[in-house]
Amino acid sequence: MRIAIDAMGGDYAPAKVVAGAVRAADELAAIDRLILVGDEAAIRRDLNGQASKNPKITVHHTTEVVGMEEAPAQAIRRKKDSSIGRAVDLVKSGEADAVVSAGNTGAVVVAASLKLRTLEGVDRPAIATVMPTQKRPLVLIDAGATTDCDPSMLRQFAVMGAVYAREILGETNPVVGLLSIGGEAAKGNDITREAYRLLQHSHLNFRGNIEGHDLFRGEIDVAVCDGFVGNIVLKTSESVAHAIGHWLKQEFSRGLIRKTGGLLAHKAFRALKRRLDPEMYGGALLLGVNGVCIITHGSSSERAIYHAARVATESVDQRINHIIVNDIKKTESAGKPS
Repeated sequence: MRIAIDAMGGDYAPAKVVAGAVRAADELAAIDRLILVGDEAAIRRDLNGQASKNPKITVHHTTEVVGMEEAPAQAIRRKKDSSIGRAVDLVKSGEADAVVSAGNTGAVVVAASLKLRTLEGVDRPAIATVMPTQKRPLVLIDAGATTDCDPSMLRQFAVMGAVYAREILGETNPVVGLLSIGGEAAKGNDITREAYRLLQHSHLNFRGNIEGHDLFRGEIDVAVCDGFVGNIVLKTSESVAHAIGHWLKQEFSRGLIRKTGGLLAHKAFRALKRRLDPEMYGGALLLGVNGVCIITHGSSSERAIYHAARVATESVDQRINHIIVNDIKKTESAGKPS
């Protein structure tokens, strides 16, 4: 299996990206070749710093980088030799089976959409992000790829999210919920009400509408929404988690008794931190494009890159795109009048 990694993407590129790639090449037996895409001189310096001699690792030189603040579509069209664009090109040409990037999310989505195109039966791609809950992981889809959706797109997102939950997370019959402003079928806007009707007549295990307070209870495996709503949910959840951690540190630093209590609960807090750590889930999978594409956070560490490469190998191995195409056909057939 061959994985292309955008070595110049992210806040700590290329050092952290290269370190994570080296670990992936060393530890993931499924990887036959790992291609680091970007400025070869900078990548080689970091490879030397890692003292890596792994023959699986090769470098594909590029001369341009898409910045985190650049307009995605313009950057991809203007910077023909960007690390993001060339990494996706390797998948398009068949030289790589998957691509991983911690760079500009919009640019990754644009590059994958333009170069790889969408799968049969898929109108627009969607970002599937895994979030922790009280019981089991939740797939939030779409987390930011497609902000304006029609009802049929939301149904496609539901199918793709269910495939991810089943094939990658191991849920036998994933429970799907449609994110809305109330549990009743009549709640929501015109788009969500029609999407509810379409999902009712699909082959999916559709629970109905869910609200924000349902997300973390652990009763739902897939939460479906457009990318505008999903991105707000994701970033708000991340912000709340950081805020709670900050407040706990503040409160446990006030007075000797609280400090003692904090020390006694130290292991519990470490366990909670690990449970909430998004890096363990291996980034977000861009579903619906004709190739495997993993998008990781801009602040990704070595560990995040490693787990992103791991999820990339799992997605290729499980033939997730082939299953998505078949399941979308099944859903469309189920929704047609007999």
